[in-house]
Amino acid sequence: MEILVIVLAFVLIGFGLIGVFLPLLPGVPLAWLGIFIYAITTNFETLSLRTVLIFLVLTILTFLIDFLAPIIGAKKYQATKSGIAGAALGFVVGVVFMGPAGVLLGPLAGAFLGEYLSDKDSKRAIKAAIGIMIGFLVGSVIKAALIFIMLGFFIAALF
Repeated sequence: MEILVIVLAFVLIGFGLIGVFLPLLPGVPLAWLGIFIYAITTNFETLSLRTVLIFLVLTILTFLIDFLAPIIGAKKYQATKSGIAGAALGFVVGVVFMGPAGVLLGPLAGAFLGEYLSDKDSKRAIKAAIGIMIGFLVGSVIKAALIFIMLGFFIAALF
């Protein structure tokens, strides 16, 4: 039974890492779920309740990061609401039509189009699109780092 739980935890953490880049999978929550299931089945002997709760708080904070990082990047590079909306729409369209590559290319193209259609200034549209992408990438790096930290704690708990 314990081996099954360990495999399940690794699978959830793995899907969590994939979910950082694919919008249909809630990345960090999946990784946290793997940690949580393992901790419960081992009665919090190797992963303490405190550790699991800290990771839960950090998991909840990633939702804020998902929302704020692209906006901060957009504001820093003077994007308008049209650029931000274009990035969101581009993200969805990009993933549907381009798969994993669409995660990066969709928001970039969408932000550019949103900015360009509202302002007709291609230099400003490029600048805003780059800002939105930087914010998105920073958020993704933070989420991936958290998942790797969870993985490290999980592997340490196994030994």
